[in-house]
Amino acid sequence: MPEWLQAGGWGLLAGSALLVGAAIGWFARVPQRLIASIMAFGAGVLLSAVSFELIAEAHAQGGLLPTALGAAAGAVVYTAANLALARHGARHRKRSGDQQPSENEKPGSGSAIAVGALLDGVPESVVIGASLLSGGAVSLVTVAAVFLSNVPEALSSAAGMRQAGRTRRYVFLLWTGIALISGIAALLGNTLLGGAPPEVLAGITALAAGAILAMITDTMVPEAFEDAHLLVGLITVAGFLTAFALSHA
Repeated sequence: MPEWLQAGGWGLLAGSALLVGAAIGWFARVPQRLIASIMAFGAGVLLSAVSFELIAEAHAQGGLLPTALGAAAGAVVYTAANLALARHGARHRKRSGDQQPSENEKPGSGSAIAVGALLDGVPESVVIGASLLSGGAVSLVTVAAVFLSNVPEALSSAAGMRQAGRTRRYVFLLWTGIALISGIAALLGNTLLGGAPPEVLAGITALAAGAILAMITDTMVPEAFEDAHLLVGLITVAGFLTAFALSHA
């Protein structure tokens, strides 16, 4: 199978978890404390993947300077885009409670939330596609980490969309679209970066890592600690160690 097609398939697989999470969030009435726990686990998984897969891989490929510059650039770009989207009603797009505005409360917020969900998912998918370039095999740990984190992200967001009065059609078209775009982004990450110097690959990987880290702290951590209980920290560490164990298996 061509490498670019493999990349798209792995990205689509990781993105399919968004539909799983959205279905649970829409059809099940998941208690807030359980949502917080699931989100904490997902945050721990992604934190581990960023640390031991993305940043470590970028440093091994290109050294400290491209890694640091890439990560900083990713965080800046993500934060700037997120600030712009927040002004249009997408600030709480991953909250499961009543924080998300309805279309009546904030016209255009539905579109902003859709763009925000896309902003959250693209960096992860690009990294999946690019990971095929370094050793000829996809990073299964990265795919698993993105898959495991996508479930709670979509679960919480879909529950919040339901609370805000958005339609089932809107919710499932949104997450289906993001899942498909995840596959396309992974495919493009593989095809466009093929033949790039190690320093460029390192910078792109670190840029995605910086964006993901900013996303974790801005959209996942607040939901994880919305209904904080004594086990949230332990659950976060469990997610972190799960991804760490996968990367060293």
